[in-house]
Amino acid sequence: MVQRSPMPGELEPIERASRDELQALQLERLKWSLRHAYENVPHYRAAFDAAGVHPDDLKTLADLAKFPFTEKKTLRDNYPFGLFAVPREQVVRVHASSGTTGKPTVVGYTQKDIDTWAGVVARSIRAAGGRPGDMVHIAYGYGLFTGGLGAHYGAERLGCTVVPMSGGQTEKQVQLICDFKPSIIMVTPSYMLNIIEEFQRQGIDPAESSLKVGIFGAEPWTDAMRREIEQRAGIDAVDIYGLSEVMGPGVASECIESKDGPVIWEDHFYPEIIDPDTGEILPDGEEGELVFTSLSKEALPIIRYRTRDLTRLLPPTSRSMRRMGRITGRSDDMLIIRGVNVFPSQIEELVLKMPLLAPQYQLVVARDGHLDTLEVLGELRDASLPQDTVESLCRELQHCIKTYVGVTTRVTLMPPQGIERTLTGKAKRVVDKRPKN
Repeated sequence: MVQRSPMPGELEPIERASRDELQALQLERLKWSLRHAYENVPHYRAAFDAAGVHPDDLKTLADLAKFPFTEKKTLRDNYPFGLFAVPREQVVRVHASSGTTGKPTVVGYTQKDIDTWAGVVARSIRAAGGRPGDMVHIAYGYGLFTGGLGAHYGAERLGCTVVPMSGGQTEKQVQLICDFKPSIIMVTPSYMLNIIEEFQRQGIDPAESSLKVGIFGAEPWTDAMRREIEQRAGIDAVDIYGLSEVMGPGVASECIESKDGPVIWEDHFYPEIIDPDTGEILPDGEEGELVFTSLSKEALPIIRYRTRDLTRLLPPTSRSMRRMGRITGRSDDMLIIRGVNVFPSQIEELVLKMPLLAPQYQLVVARDGHLDTLEVLGELRDASLPQDTVESLCRELQHCIKTYVGVTTRVTLMPPQGIERTLTGKAKRVVDKRPKN
């Protein structure tokens, strides 16, 4: 694995700016963004008025706390274009969520927004070690999902050669990686595991491929997952963060020389950490819910958007901007099993500590009478393990979950490939079988 640090001249000036310089730019852009939203989006005018605040009330960055939050429900309530701050004719592209739990959330971009987005993704790829001329294999899904096109435009902006593979067709993914010899892959971490498995199925050592760097995002993953991928694929695995409501991929990204949490590109996205229950702002270093305000978006300014991601803000290291800690879960995806808070990432950490288990798992939530139950499905690496060994592994994982998470579970270990694979996009980690009523 090669960890290439950038030369000083390769960084944008803002990536080396002092804290005072950065905050002065943030304040200037925040004033513009609040006024842009207030003057052009009826929802924000009504929400600000109801809270008794006006864009002119922002004198310092701390004054942002006076302004109301935006939630995913806000986007759905204003479906499809009610939050656009420019005439629809000036919107050059729209993206949308899948809408599986209701109306999709729709986001729009002006040409300047697209340029800004491409710029922060290019910055992210460069932070991951990418340079002009590198070949980038993009296996994020294209279409309404922001991952594929977001990565694509950023890679082109950096001057890379793009392979727009999209998701699925795993055999073809491996073929093109072998034939084209890209040095960088951009994909979800769970699908990268599928690609690694396909290499091995074909009798090819994935660590011998041309890939040097993997830029992984679109779903939470752990440091244990990073180690798993790096060891098996022989690459550096870095984390890229984003969400469509704020921009898409490229809101934050790790630097290959430190790999110590995604750097938030604070010149375009202002972060806060709040107590998810009270909304109170928490100091840097304390864990809470991540909130973002856009500083430069034209088509869809977003003010204090509650991401529901649980993390913390960390001091700058490789760049002048603050970092995000590893996302430990989501305040709205958290499972409560018999009074115990359970995040899938907690189970993932334990699964990945057991070398005889594959890095695939699923949590099945059901109801027995009035009580919720949790079954953990795992997967063996070796189908030939004797039954008593399998039973011992079940007991060990069950014991670890009880000890470290505090919940009693049933553990079922399946043969290799026993858990359904995702063909594209994100792994389905939770299956909820509880009655809807």
